[in-house]
Amino acid sequence: MSKPGKVAQYLGRLEDARCEGKWDDVPELVRKVRKHAADRLCLTTTAETEYAIIKASQKQRPGSRPATAVDSKDLDVAQLVPRLLSAIDAENSYVDDKYQAQVCVGWLHWTVGEYNLASVRLPQNLESEGGQLDQLSSISEWTRVCSLKAAYLKANCLARNGERVAALGVFESALASLSYVWSGQKGRKQLRFWAELFLTEYCMLQSQALERGEKTLEDANSLAPFRSWAKYWEVSKAQGTPLVGGYGFRGAVPRRRVWNEYYAAISGILQQDLPFPTGFVNVTNEASARNQLRVELKKAETAYETLLLGETSFPRADEQRQEMEDFVAAVMKNWSVLSGRDWHEQDLGQGGKEGLSRGVLDILYRVATKTFHSTAILRYLFTVHLAVAEFDLAFHAFDSYLEIVKKGKARVDKTGHLESSLDDDATVLETVSQAITALCKYGFRDAAEKAHDLGIELEVMLQKLPAPLPNAQDNITTLDEEDGDGVILHPRISSRVYALSWQAIGISQAQWSRTTYDASVRTDTQAKAIRSFQKSLSPENGNPTDVRTLFTLGLLLAEQRELTAAIDIVKAALMSNKKTGEQPSESGSYWRERSLIPLWHLLALLLSARQDFVMAARACEGAFEQFDDPTVLFGSQNLEGAFRSEHLNEVEAQNEKTNAKGLVDEMDDLEKEGMIEVKMTQLALLELLEGPEVAVNASHELLVLYTRLFGGLQPKVPATTQKSTMEVPKSSAGTIRSIRNSVFGNKSDRTSRNLKQVNTAESGTSTATTDRPQTTQTTVSTATAAPTIQVTKENGEAGDTRQSRRSSSVRGRRSDSTRRNSLKKREPSAQPRRATSSGGAPRAPTVVDGEDFYTPVADGAPQERVDFFAWGVKNDISRQQSFSKGRGLLRFDSTASSTKGSATGSDTMVLNSLSSPNPLPIVQFPKDQVKRQRQTMLVKVWLMIAEFYRRAKMYSDAKGAIGEARKLVDALEGGVAKDTSGSVALRHPGWGGKKAVEELWGDVLSEMGYLAVAEGTPYLARDFFEEALMHYPDHPSAIVGLSNILLDIYSEVLLPPPAIPSIVLPDGQSISLTQARPGSQKAQASSQRTRIVPILPSTPLGLGGGVTDYLGLPPSKKMPSAIQDSNDPSVEELPAPYNAVSLPLVDRLAARDRAYGLLSGLTKLGTGWNYSDAWFALARVHEESGQPDKAKEALWWCVELEEGMGAREWNCVSANGYVL
Repeated sequence: MSKPGKVAQYLGRLEDARCEGKWDDVPELVRKVRKHAADRLCLTTTAETEYAIIKASQKQRPGSRPATAVDSKDLDVAQLVPRLLSAIDAENSYVDDKYQAQVCVGWLHWTVGEYNLASVRLPQNLESEGGQLDQLSSISEWTRVCSLKAAYLKANCLARNGERVAALGVFESALASLSYVWSGQKGRKQLRFWAELFLTEYCMLQSQALERGEKTLEDANSLAPFRSWAKYWEVSKAQGTPLVGGYGFRGAVPRRRVWNEYYAAISGILQQDLPFPTGFVNVTNEASARNQLRVELKKAETAYETLLLGETSFPRADEQRQEMEDFVAAVMKNWSVLSGRDWHEQDLGQGGKEGLSRGVLDILYRVATKTFHSTAILRYLFTVHLAVAEFDLAFHAFDSYLEIVKKGKARVDKTGHLESSLDDDATVLETVSQAITALCKYGFRDAAEKAHDLGIELEVMLQKLPAPLPNAQDNITTLDEEDGDGVILHPRISSRVYALSWQAIGISQAQWSRTTYDASVRTDTQAKAIRSFQKSLSPENGNPTDVRTLFTLGLLLAEQRELTAAIDIVKAALMSNKKTGEQPSESGSYWRERSLIPLWHLLALLLSARQDFVMAARACEGAFEQFDDPTVLFGSQNLEGAFRSEHLNEVEAQNEKTNAKGLVDEMDDLEKEGMIEVKMTQLALLELLEGPEVAVNASHELLVLYTRLFGGLQPKVPATTQKSTMEVPKSSAGTIRSIRNSVFGNKSDRTSRNLKQVNTAESGTSTATTDRPQTTQTTVSTATAAPTIQVTKENGEAGDTRQSRRSSSVRGRRSDSTRRNSLKKREPSAQPRRATSSGGAPRAPTVVDGEDFYTPVADGAPQERVDFFAWGVKNDISRQQSFSKGRGLLRFDSTASSTKGSATGSDTMVLNSLSSPNPLPIVQFPKDQVKRQRQTMLVKVWLMIAEFYRRAKMYSDAKGAIGEARKLVDALEGGVAKDTSGSVALRHPGWGGKKAVEELWGDVLSEMGYLAVAEGTPYLARDFFEEALMHYPDHPSAIVGLSNILLDIYSEVLLPPPAIPSIVLPDGQSISLTQARPGSQKAQASSQRTRIVPILPSTPLGLGGGVTDYLGLPPSKKMPSAIQDSNDPSVEELPAPYNAVSLPLVDRLAARDRAYGLLSGLTKLGTGWNYSDAWFALARVHEESGQPDKAKEALWWCVELEEGMGAREWNCVSANGYVL
């Protein structure tokens, strides 16, 4: 072989040995290169020095890092450096050799700890020296290794001097040196070693700079080190040498630590909502910045989790896996942001929020295999299972969590040693409060019972803990009580957690009072709930301006007819939210205004209970006017609801992306249902103000709103007239308007309605078209504080109609016995001491509950916008009167005053009422369940429209609306029958459901029954009511409707239909084939009451026996024959079936007793204890049974309920019970 060939061979072998790290071969190859190529002195000297450095480094302790300085005894720097410097000065031919020698000099100084000198000796990066090198593409691999080595060593020297930012600049300028690594060519051992060392140091230095605030995540290149690290892993995998866990080199940080820092950095960008860094990444136009952030976050999360799980073993009894718990805590923080309202489905890619939550559940279960009884992981499982609507699994996880925590806390109290694996007291209280809220929000009776038990446990926990921190000292470090060893077992909790805990306890008590069957404990439980809410609102240790607590307390007081106090509370809540801090981004835009919609709705119902219907209607409008512009709420889409051609619909669909969407497109279904309920209340108020005909005309707006919120419905325009003779009143609501005009209205419309009001109490007369319905409040007697009972006429119809303000109720006609017992006024001295909503002193007819009733503005008077928050002296006086009635509200005056003071800014401490977002995650229900909930809401809408039609005497249209509801319930029943999950049944709607299918059938059939009553077919109505109770035995309105019919049968107001149908002649005249009894039925029914024994047969038709035999009277008491009318049949004889015109006494008694059984059961339930129609019917039962004292008591309770009744039932304010 020629000499040049040998030289090239030995040079190549030396290059390979250096690149592969075969340092034992280097001395022999150096000798051969010197022998055959004497002009490569710089190269051979550099190789010898590198060999010496490696051998000296290998003599260090096995655990020491490469950055540890080598002892100068092992490395003769005084001899090696001059030889290298002289070789560098003599080298003029080979620039690569000179560059490698310069790097070796710096490496030599760095190895022995001379970092300042090393920084001076090290050359610039390869690209800076590119002018001296021939071509970058022809550079040897070892030269590239030296370039990475030089950048690493110089940056390390700067970092040792605290110059981290300058060191990061060196790393950033040398990133181009990695281009050879990215090129796809498989690098050899030393290139991979120094590339990983370079990237590891770069990432860790960037992490330290971010932690110390020397660098910010807002920088476009903030993720460049971590992205280079991720790319290095991808390239290594593509080259066939995938990296694994562990340590990349001796003494380095674990590889998973770099991934952990990467995950922490990108999590910080997500949690702080910073702009997406575009440095060192290919930004595509197809994917949004958020989508790319989500993909990058998932990549770092997966890589770190894989390494962490692979390198972690199951812990021993005395071990903790803190890194595991830190990882899942970071995962949950990111999940809470990604699943919030500020992130949309399209931002999350495939699977959306449900796929995100499922992925988090998989991570939690995988991590649980590497931990033992981790309370944090169980708590996270409970939260995420809730978010995906897996309630059973969620509460299984919670039960396990609570059991472990209780045993652990008992162990800590006994031993006095803290256990780091247990959650602290504040976290435990917050988790139990979450569970109680979820049970009350999404569950039914079983869940309410469990929540009540948890509330008792939570109260016991609070009693064992030390007093909470005062509000003013939340941010001040205070001394906690220590045990003998100086260990703080139970640190004081914050006022926020204290308020949240008492709020949850109050919710559990209020929910239990609504669902319990034990009527005797209901009042006590409600009083306990009020006291719990008062503690939550305590200015010293609670949150006096928390909207959720104020709402729940206001609703509870409204149900107890404490109207003045409830109005004050709702006003305080609305006022406290006029000026609040920045709203959290995870709650979505206009979060404050959206959360106040139920409060405006509650205020409207409270004002309607005070018979201030105009102000109540304005409160409904205020719920929407707080968004200023309708386009903010509904967007720029067409809301008219008019018919459009298919071409226009296609054009609108094409332009939908360009149209700005409204807030309703961001709302969840619960918020949308709240808007529907406000609109329904608005229509109920419109019916009270202007009559059912006007409400019928406006009912189309309800369907248009439903379509805009939920879609999938083509509303049919309701007919506005039934026949040509019925003229719809020309009013501001008499025409079909757009949803914007109907929801927001205009000032002229409201003014015209106001001017039409008539103060019936002052005029003292009752007209058929009065705007304000006649109730006990409008006819208060000035002679006595006790309201009078209305007197019915002889024909069974009410003279002064006492109509319930709850528009869905229908009164049955009262019996003669009701009329007799109602003629006497109740003496004040005979009135039992009970908490009534009427004052004790005489008052003018225009004063209701201590406040002036709304007086219409005179014509021409200027109309100003009403301020709902005017705090007057009369309000304060009435509040004092309201709280003097002994409902367990002894401390509430101070609470209300402090709330008002904080809200108006007069108090020095003003808390942000919306400081804590919803403690529960946003639940992603399955699509089938969402569809069922929306159909249930639509059934409710159609039934309300049917009620409007019925009361407007447009019966055919009412049947059409009921028919629409029936179709929906049929579809729901079919869907439930096909459900294979077992989570929903016909009698149980499942977690988060609204109503069961059977209850919906009860609603539909009950409305059909009332329609039949209105049409004059009571026996058909009885069949509908009976069928409704077959589906849902506790249906309130069906029970009341059926009971009224049964009582009419008992009192013979309702006689049986003829056994033989009558014949209708061609001229329309009807001829009855049965023998008519002399006299009118009504006169005969009343004359029968004067006899000793009824003349009716005492047994069912076709059987023998007489009345006296049935009653068991002795022969001396039997009816003398002289009092029998010659025209009446004998008592001992049964008439022929076709001649029977009344029912036997036993059947009538059975009807009365059945009505009593139904009503007494209903009035003990949570759905009927405050249902005035049921109590009125029960009073009639007592009267018919000869129990006047019980009848009077029920009637007075009915009067009290009526006085505190809103335009609709109270539970329509919130779709989730007492949870806002």
